[in-house]
Amino acid sequence: MPIYYTSILEEHQAVRQALGLFDISHMGQVIVTGPDALQTLNTVMVSDISQVGEGRACYTLLLNEHGGIVDDLITYRIGEQEYLIIVNCGNRTIDVEWLQAHRQGDTTITDISAGRSILAVQGPLASRVLEHLLDARVAGLGRFDIAPIRTMGPEACIARTGYTGSDGFELFVPDHHAQRLWDLILTTSKPLGAQPVGLGARDTLRVEAGLRLYGTDMDTATTPLEAKVDWTVAMSKPAFIGREALVKQRRDGVTRVFVGFELAQGPVPRTGAELTVEMADGATEGRRVGTVTSGTFSPLLKKPLGMGYVEPACAQPGTRLTLTVR
Repeated sequence: MPIYYTSILEEHQAVRQALGLFDISHMGQVIVTGPDALQTLNTVMVSDISQVGEGRACYTLLLNEHGGIVDDLITYRIGEQEYLIIVNCGNRTIDVEWLQAHRQGDTTITDISAGRSILAVQGPLASRVLEHLLDARVAGLGRFDIAPIRTMGPEACIARTGYTGSDGFELFVPDHHAQRLWDLILTTSKPLGAQPVGLGARDTLRVEAGLRLYGTDMDTATTPLEAKVDWTVAMSKPAFIGREALVKQRRDGVTRVFVGFELAQGPVPRTGAELTVEMADGATEGRRVGTVTSGTFSPLLKKPLGMGYVEPACAQPGTRLTLTVR
């Protein structure tokens, strides 16, 4: 996956206005099956996986014992006792080892990444184009639904999730179908304004939508409460890895919290840049209250946007911060 095929701006606008096609085959794919698969997943994941119906999915997290985020991932329930887990490519080995280490009872965990591809089709025309090309339930697929693509064999399926802030779908297919689908989708939809999309626009799209990137906006030193993804956590579950640490942090409070911010003008916020507030005594240098983790120029809003962590007192909407550049 290159940084861009034509230009980041063109590809960004294609996703927002027409259709963008991503090759995200670098993502890891893991199948978890067996009578105790649900028990295994509920032990290692923060969400209540028992609430995920067949043909449905959820965004969830793996935590360590200290409440730190090992990875964020999508869990699809593709059968009564069968789950497809999509993990970040850099964490693929770690995640599989983590699942194996905490496997419960009769559970089989298989890394099926080799020989399989994922194509993400994102944008307002995605449903229309795929409905025309695939003999599959597309337009009627709900958000976070998954369904088989019967014409491509039992291992092929389509989901309506996405990581751009626009409507879109993911095609999970064996490698031998991927190149044909890539060419077919682009040939059919290029006259409508479609573009292949690289990593550059992937980043501008996800920051514009306020979506966190693992390894940049959260990691094992970050908890769901700090990253503001605690909505994924089912504290009603009696036990899961990291639960005790989160209970303690809820009681004691967090020392930093994730925020998004915008600039009326100026440069793109860079990772690691300081965020400060003015001192009450009028000092020339402000007091550091946080750090930028991601930033971009938003083509849609036509202004710089950023995300990062600040002290909780500085996380209220309308708070004025100063970004330190160089």
